[in-house]
Amino acid sequence: MANIEALWEGGPQFIQSEHFKLGTDSVLLADFVNTASRKRGIDLGCGSGILPLLLMQRSPALSMTGLEINPAAAEVARENLRINGLFGRGHITVGDIRECRSLFPSGSFELAVANPPYFVPGSGKVSPDADKASARAELDCTLRDVVSAASYLCPTGGSFCLVQRTERLTDLLCLLREYSLEPKRLRFIAHSARHSPSIVLVEARRGAASGLKVLPTLYLRNDDGSETEETLRIYHREGAK
Repeated sequence: MANIEALWEGGPQFIQSEHFKLGTDSVLLADFVNTASRKRGIDLGCGSGILPLLLMQRSPALSMTGLEINPAAAEVARENLRINGLFGRGHITVGDIRECRSLFPSGSFELAVANPPYFVPGSGKVSPDADKASARAELDCTLRDVVSAASYLCPTGGSFCLVQRTERLTDLLCLLREYSLEPKRLRFIAHSARHSPSIVLVEARRGAASGLKVLPTLYLRNDDGSETEETLRIYHREGAK
């Protein structure tokens, strides 16, 4: 039987998929997402379903659908819903993001989230494992595919939140506007104040007016290597210092 883990005491329990391991990025994205007034959400490429679990724990009024192309990962995501008693609010659909128009009606979700592959083909080392390679690089699904799906699935006023590498920020912002998703909030993430940001969190709203709010950079570590107060808050370890 697979090991059941928990991010923090009293937090959601989960089994890790063999090919889609929980990373810091998903935890930071879940904390960044504004779930206020959102009732229906979708995770585009949900892997083992960690992001929906975190979001539903934060917002009891929110239901989440996970869309995942890998059947084995989708089965782990369903088991994670069962472990946490969330079958009534969470649903997993096996399918291709690029085929979302055949799976869901337009404007079905007030919130879309994604932790998409970071790298374009040919950049960086590619894993010999096909599933791991697909999760890391745009082999089966491009950033354009993800943004296009979010634009289709979100109604006017709906939110799309995602995480991406900083070097792809220009591409991302241009794509969002091309698909009528106006960037509204942005936050850079850096290992510490000694390091340049390496990833960025972005929220866009469909059909919104222009106006971007850049939040203070989130530093994960202090100069002495200890976790920052905000990292401790995000991981529910405030009393650990």
